[in-house]
Amino acid sequence: MNAELLTRWLGAARSERWRRVLLSDYVLNGASCALGMFMVSAIVHLVFGTDAAANATVGVIAALAPDLAGPRRGKLATIVVAPLIGVPLFLAVQLLRGHPVGLGMFLVPATFIAFLVMAWGKRGAPVAIGVMLVMVFSMSTPVAPDAGQALARTFYCALGCALYVVYAVAANQLLNARYRTQLTADLLLAVAALLRAHARRVAAAPGAASGDPAASLGDLLKRQAALADQLQATRDVVLEAPRTPRRQMLAGMLIVVLEMRDHLVASELDLDRVRQAAGHAHALGEIAAIYRDMAADIDRLADALLLHQTPAPAADHQERLAALRLAAGEANAGHAPDGGEAMRAALLRGVAYRARHQSNAVRQLTALARGEAAPDLAVVRASWRLFVSPTDWSPQPFLTIWHWRQPALRHAVRAALAVGCGYAIATSLPWGSHDYWVLLTIVVVLRGSLAQTLERRNQRVAGTVIGSFLATGFLALRPSTLAMVLAATVAQGVAHGFALRRYTITAVAASVLGLVQSHMLYAGTSPTFALLERIGDTLLGAGVAWAFAYVLPSWERGQLTGLVRRVLRALDQHAAQSLSLARIDEIDTEPELTWRLARREAYDALSALVQATERALAEPRAVQPPLALLEQLQGQSYQLLGQLSAVRSMLLLRRNQLKLDAIAQPLEQSAARIHATLTMPSAESAPPTAADGKDLPPEGTLRAVPEDLPDPFEQDISPWVLRRLALAERLAERVRRNAGQIKQQLAGPVDAA
Repeated sequence: MNAELLTRWLGAARSERWRRVLLSDYVLNGASCALGMFMVSAIVHLVFGTDAAANATVGVIAALAPDLAGPRRGKLATIVVAPLIGVPLFLAVQLLRGHPVGLGMFLVPATFIAFLVMAWGKRGAPVAIGVMLVMVFSMSTPVAPDAGQALARTFYCALGCALYVVYAVAANQLLNARYRTQLTADLLLAVAALLRAHARRVAAAPGAASGDPAASLGDLLKRQAALADQLQATRDVVLEAPRTPRRQMLAGMLIVVLEMRDHLVASELDLDRVRQAAGHAHALGEIAAIYRDMAADIDRLADALLLHQTPAPAADHQERLAALRLAAGEANAGHAPDGGEAMRAALLRGVAYRARHQSNAVRQLTALARGEAAPDLAVVRASWRLFVSPTDWSPQPFLTIWHWRQPALRHAVRAALAVGCGYAIATSLPWGSHDYWVLLTIVVVLRGSLAQTLERRNQRVAGTVIGSFLATGFLALRPSTLAMVLAATVAQGVAHGFALRRYTITAVAASVLGLVQSHMLYAGTSPTFALLERIGDTLLGAGVAWAFAYVLPSWERGQLTGLVRRVLRALDQHAAQSLSLARIDEIDTEPELTWRLARREAYDALSALVQATERALAEPRAVQPPLALLEQLQGQSYQLLGQLSAVRSMLLLRRNQLKLDAIAQPLEQSAARIHATLTMPSAESAPPTAADGKDLPPEGTLRAVPEDLPDPFEQDISPWVLRRLALAERLAERVRRNAGQIKQQLAGPVDAA
């Protein structure tokens, strides 16, 4: 019977995951792109014929690459850049197609120019890929008999670009409302996953089977880093022009999620101290169960948004949390614990209080979705335009890229050399390797870091083998032109939709698309490929990309000094804004917005450090940075963010329980000490010590920490503020000392890392 229930549960969970995928923004975006590609191909086919439609489809692919779910503002500027660069390159390839040497000499600088667009970061990467795909697919056509034929093909390519750009702008307008809902639901699912990760942290008592607390903290940091990227993508769409009640509701939910993230960071505080009391295991298990129940409520809320349903009210956990509070108090009274036990009991009550606050936030999210609560329009209006990404193509990245240590410049040089080498090898092989397929593999596998290149290499090879078998079987049936157009359309939609989610699926679909598209470009002649040749070309391209990942490498250690400085600077600004007592009444004024900007930069800086450290794990041991110190710095910075968030929360939400006269001076002094510590020049930093910071003063000797902490549910929480300030100062010292050690090791010889 248990096995049957388990089977049913697994089947339901699998069905739930598939439903969320099918209703996601990236699947909708892929379907929209596929529909646009089919419409453009069909129109050009009806008017100009099969060959024209095949070349128009190449133009569609160029404009389609940067067509992602995004805001309406700046959509045209986002997707028109790739066609403007790609169409002239398409013509140049057509003119040079019959001159292998000249074509090879052209591909190297053209690739360099295309990859320079990656200097614009996430906006530039799909543009660069789109431009490269235009050139690669232009190479898959038969040699043009004359310049007139080359111009005609280029005209059809440009026509496909133009038609798709018009379609993409219109489709984005029509789908904007759905994108807002889907991105919000996706964000809620990520928050639910974070709550479950935190539940594992809460329940992870030392030696328990639930897991190692340090390992679970690493998992939580990775999830927080991913959430930071997802939050920005959601902000860009959800906070754009929130004028209607529906838009304001979704924007209000986004604001609540931002506050939940702060309280979740604060909820990490004191867990290690609380776990030291053996009698708290049951209470921590109950709190972990409450967090899992809250995560389930958020999952159901996200599903309701995706299905256009009214969500059920979220569960109220107040009684369960109040019972834990009473149980902790009775245990202390009954056993007359010592001072340390009393403090841990008070800390346990604090953990329960923060869980209650998260429970209230979950209920607020549900109330907003049900129309039973109004969003905080003051914060929503203040956040509009201030927290969304710019949509213009500023020349600043291009002007600052021209330094030999710049990763984007080195990657452009690396890609150009890789393409040139791959082309030379492919054209010189005796068995007639298809040069365009080798180059296509190089373009999609080679990435800015070794870790990303290795991941893409494995996924690309696996996906190509599967996709080649599928394409072989399909083309062996000698399908009609319409069937090939439909197959290419579906493959393009799948490849585009899963490119940032499941690249193996993208690799399978891209292989089918590439093979069918190249067959169509040969205007119905016999199939121009063999299965083993395609797999061999893919292995060759993946090998070239892998080899060139070590050419002019941008090892993560070269970027980490700047990232560490950014983290220190962001923590300093966040501390200054969080500890300013004068700002807590100014919710919709400039100081409040300044604090929100400082908070976002702190999370973004720490997320960038976490991601860089994770990428460094795949690099050669000789060039790896001090990973242990970096992981400790991440944990300490995360804890400092938690202390600052806890102080800010008490100042903002529980001001009536504070003695402001008693904490005003400590707040000012702590802000000054943290600023002095985090901005201390490297030359004045403390000498290196043990990485775990055991030389620091024990917690019992911290300044301004009262021996008997009050119940966080009672009046006068000023002692809690003083404790948080003292812990924040101590953590700032650890962060600064750890950062100094990291900088010293990064500045030393490479083989000493």
